[in-house]
Formats: sequence, C-alpha cells, structure tokens
Amino acid sequence: MLYTNLKHIESAAGLQQIVSENENVMVICGRMGPMCIPVYGIAEDLEDEYKHVKFCDMEFDNPEAFVIRQLPEVRGFMGIPFTIYYKNGKVVKATSSIQSKQQVKNILDTEFTN
Repeated sequence: MLYTNLKHIESAAGLQQIVSENENVMVICGRMGPMCIPVYGIAEDLEDEYKHVKFCDMEFDNPEAFVIRQLPEVRGFMGIPFTIYYKNGKVVKATSSIQSKQQVKNILDTEFTN
C-alpha cells in the first residue's frame, strides 16, 4: 500500500476508468522509497494549484500495474517511480525516477494547458 494523500488506483480497470473520466491525469507508479516519496509529495502540493489535473498513484509491485509497466513509453526506464501523464486518454509524457517540483510543473504547464 502507498501511504500518500493521492487517489489510489488499485486495478487496471480503475486506471482505465480514471483516464477515461478525466481530461488530464498524472499517475505516479512507484513504491514508498527514497526516489518515489518526493514525487508523491510534489503531486500532493500541486493538487490545489492544478485543479484541472487528476493526481493519482499506483503501487509498482501490484500485478495490476502491468498496464503502466508495459507501456511503450516506459521501455528502457531504469528507475522508479514511473510518472505517466495522460491527456484525453492518451499518454502524452512519461518520466522515471525522482523529479523536482519545477520539472513536474513544466510538464503540467506544457501538456495540460487549458
């Protein structure tokens, strides 16, 4: 279990539902480790500023996370978390490993402009 204040996704079907019901979705797929925890914190901090984005997490070791682990966009990624940005149901950006708040904001501002 991930101990964050983000919306938890527990199944492939749950991910599909969230992506289909929200125009802009950021999913952090990781563990409670030193490279992942800061990214969860950044997402939690940005939720109020980016009301038009649905921020979620998914446990990397959950068998249902195969839907993220098998994306072509993450092929070759060496570190977690995998952070996936969906717009209108499609992956528009994917990053791996730790990110700074400014890096995340730059992606949100580029990919999810209203």
